[in-house]
Amino acid sequence: MNETRRVLIAADKFKGSLTAVQVAERVTAGLRRVVPDLAVEALPVADGGDGTVDAAVAAGFERREVRVTGPLGEEVTAAFALRDGTAVVEMAEASGLQRLPAGVFAPLTASTYGSGELLRAALDAGARTIVFGVGGSATTDGGAGMLSALGARFLTEAGEPVSPGGGGLAGLARADLSGLDPRLSSVELVLASDVDNPLTGPKGAPAVYGPQKGASPDDVETLDAALAHFAKVLEAEVGPRAAEYAASPGAGAAGGIGYGALLLGARFRAGIEVMLDVLGFAPALERASLVITGEGSLDEQTLHGKAPAGVAAAARAAGRPVVAVCGRLALPEDALSRAGISVAYPLTSVEPDVARCIADAGPILEQVAARIAETHLS
Repeated sequence: MNETRRVLIAADKFKGSLTAVQVAERVTAGLRRVVPDLAVEALPVADGGDGTVDAAVAAGFERREVRVTGPLGEEVTAAFALRDGTAVVEMAEASGLQRLPAGVFAPLTASTYGSGELLRAALDAGARTIVFGVGGSATTDGGAGMLSALGARFLTEAGEPVSPGGGGLAGLARADLSGLDPRLSSVELVLASDVDNPLTGPKGAPAVYGPQKGASPDDVETLDAALAHFAKVLEAEVGPRAAEYAASPGAGAAGGIGYGALLLGARFRAGIEVMLDVLGFAPALERASLVITGEGSLDEQTLHGKAPAGVAAAARAAGRPVVAVCGRLALPEDALSRAGISVAYPLTSVEPDVARCIADAGPILEQVAARIAETHLS
C-alpha cells in the first residue's frame, strides 16, 4: 500500500445513534483494524442543523455556554462556538425540538426568543462574523421571538407585546425594529441552512415543516395566515423588502427564523458549504487520498443540500474518491454516482436487523469501516 495514503473522515451524525465525532472515532477504529498505521484525519461535519456547534468544537473552536430561554419559556443551557472572531450559533441549541419534553409539541406557542439570546451572547463575545445554523426547530414564529430578544418590539392593538409563538402573530398590529442591537449592523451574519423554502404558501414553513412539529391541518392554516400577516405588518416598518424577504429562498428555514435573519441583513448560503469553509475542509481535502462521508440515512433528502452531498461535491471537484457510510441506504447506485459517491456501505449490509443497527451502531460501524479498508486500502 502507498505509504502516503491518507483518509479524511468527513461525516455527519447518525441521528439518534452516534454523533459526528463518534462516527469519526468508530470509522477510524475500523480502518485501523485492517491498516494499523493508516494516516487518518477526522473532520466531523454538519449542515447547519443540530450538531453544528459540536462539529465546530471538534474542529478547534472554543465551546461557550450560556443560559437562554427554551422554546416553551423555560431556562436552558445552550452552547455556541467561537474562534478568531467567528461564532457558530446553532438555533436548535436554544429553540430545537430536542428542547421539548418527550412527546410534547407546541406548534402555535414555541418561541425562538432563546436563539436571539444566543446571537446576543455571540455579539457580547466579540464575534465579527456569525454563522447562524438553522434547522431542527420546535418553532414556527417567523423569527419574531429571536428579533424580540435582539430589541425589536411586536405589539397588539392595545400596545401589549404579542403572545409568544407563531400563533400570537395573528394579533400583531405594529412592529418596531428601531431598538434592534446596533452591533448587528457591523457583523457579517450568514444564514446557514439546507432548505430553501419561502416563508409561507404551499412550500412555506408551516405547510412543509409544521406537521413534524405537531401542527394539525388547522394549526398549519393558522400559522400560515399569521406569518403572512407578520410579513404584511413588517412592510409598514421596513418597506417592500419585508415582502421580498418572505418570498426569498431560506426564509422558511427552521419555522421561518430564516425570515427573521434576512431582516437582520443575513446572507443565505447552503449550510454545508458554509460549514466546510468554517471547518477548514479545503486544506484537509488537499491532504487526503480517500474521503469517507456519511449520515444516518442516505436518501433523497441527502441530495438536497445535506452534508454528505456537499462533501462529495467538493471532493469530486478536487479529484478525490469518496465512499460513504450510513445506517440506511435508500439511494440507487446511479444517484450515488451522480452525487460523487462511488459506493455506500450501510450498517444493514453487516446487520440486517434495523433495530440492532440503531442500538449497536458503533460496533457495527467499525465492522463496516474494516470492510472499507479491506476493499479500498489493502
